[in-house]
Amino acid sequence: MSVLLIPNPTKDTGLAVTRQAAAVLAGLGVPVLMPQPFANEFGSAGLTGVQFLPEADAYRAADQVVTIGGDGTLLRAGLSCMKHGKPVLGVNLGRTGFLATCEVGELTAKLKRLAAGEFTLANRRLLHAEAPAHGWQADAINDLVVFGQTRLHPMDYKVYCDGAFVGSYRSDGMILATPTGSTAYSFSAGGPILDAAADVLVLTPVCAHNVHAAPLVFAADRHLKIIADAENRDGSFACADSSAQCDLLPGESLLVTGCGQRLRLIAFDDAEQFHAIENKLMRR
Repeated sequence: MSVLLIPNPTKDTGLAVTRQAAAVLAGLGVPVLMPQPFANEFGSAGLTGVQFLPEADAYRAADQVVTIGGDGTLLRAGLSCMKHGKPVLGVNLGRTGFLATCEVGELTAKLKRLAAGEFTLANRRLLHAEAPAHGWQADAINDLVVFGQTRLHPMDYKVYCDGAFVGSYRSDGMILATPTGSTAYSFSAGGPILDAAADVLVLTPVCAHNVHAAPLVFAADRHLKIIADAENRDGSFACADSSAQCDLLPGESLLVTGCGQRLRLIAFDDAEQFHAIENKLMRR
């Protein structure tokens, strides 16, 4: 087996944790790969036992991927992991770590278990979005957000499910979250925490101008359409996992359904999500 390390130099100061991970894996006889651009980050000292390859080649050659940073680092690498069919483990150097579940203090023990094959794979459904008016499409591990381009006043949106009208919303925006992303922005906006194994998605309005506007849970194979009303004074934008973005003019729509591919997360405990909820949400 071989492991691809994807560090976040902003989080991992001096790449200290990356060096530690590489040393542990090398000591276990596991070949370590890293994308070529990181070769310069290690300076003249280099890193013994690490092979630097072009990023696409590194993903293809690896058996597992380990990201070192936080949830954002895993989100950025996650689509490449999915594309190449590689399972991923996240080492958490961030504040919360719902996706990056390996804490630094657990690094050596969990890498030993990874090398020994003592882990399971948790399959996570993604969302797929398209904006037909612009030929734009994107996949999201956490969520898709539609938001007004200004926050001076709420916007009007209409939601359809499989062609049937669901309802009208006047709000700052709309969030469509996977169970994985239900503990992120959707949760902050009042949405429910979903079992990560559930094959569903949740629609959560942001600051709805209606006390009765509640989040709605849909089966993941439903086809949802969100229309930014033509009467809106401003345009909106659609955003996938806080990165890929598309501007929507009044009257244009966003189409959303479950993605056919799954992200495979490396897990060492069947209850990791519930431990994270208890320790990182309930107790802070």
